[in-house]
Order: sequence, then structure tokens, then C-alpha cells
Amino acid sequence: MNIRPLLDALDLQEDAARALADDLRAQIDDLQTRLREAEMHLEYLTITRKTVTGLADRLPAVAPDLPEHPDYPRILAAFNHTTGPLRAKDVCEALGHELLPKNIEGTRAKLKRLVKLRILTEADTGNFARK
Repeated sequence: MNIRPLLDALDLQEDAARALADDLRAQIDDLQTRLREAEMHLEYLTITRKTVTGLADRLPAVAPDLPEHPDYPRILAAFNHTTGPLRAKDVCEALGHELLPKNIEGTRAKLKRLVKLRILTEADTGNFARK
């Protein structure tokens, strides 16, 4: 029996398997390089996030734009001169308005608008305070 054709066939299969293994090793090397780069990029992003969040506490808060009415800056000035909460009637007095129901309700509406803008808070119903 001549085994030479069988050995030649085995040589061909070994060469093909070796070529496949070499190709797969090259792909693995490429993937490992890409993985290292991706992990390094993630690390940089984590450091950047920590830096930005650390600096965010130091940035001054941006005050939202006030509605265009001359009473709003005066209302905020009234809250700057007090330590506790104010009622609409108190703010009306601070603004020098007559204590008529229409003036008190108008002031209350302005205070509610400032609450919606997150400039004031309403601690209790009708009691407004600076954040």
C-alpha cells in the first residue's frame, strides 16, 4: 500500500489549518489592540466626567430670565432683605402697593411664577421663600 497520497492530503489540510490559525491570531491581535484603545478612551471619558462634575459645583448658578415686569426685581430685592418666608401681602407692602385684593392676588401670581421658574419656593401654602 502506498501512503504517499494520504500524507500529501494531510499536508494540504495541515497547511490550510495553519493558515487559518495564523489568520485568526492576526485578527485576535487586531481586536486586542482595538480593545485596549476602547478601554483607554473609556478611562479618559471617566476622568473627564469626574473633572466636569467637580468643576460644576464651582460655577455660578445661572439665574433664569425674569419675566419683563418691573415688579420682579423688586420682589427679589424684598426677599434679599428678609430671612424668613413672606406672604403675598408682605411682598405687596414691601413694593409699596395698596393692600387691595387685586394687588395682593397679582403679587401672589407673580410669586407663583417665580416658584415655577425655581427662583422661589413655597414652603407652606402662601408662604414664599428664596431658594
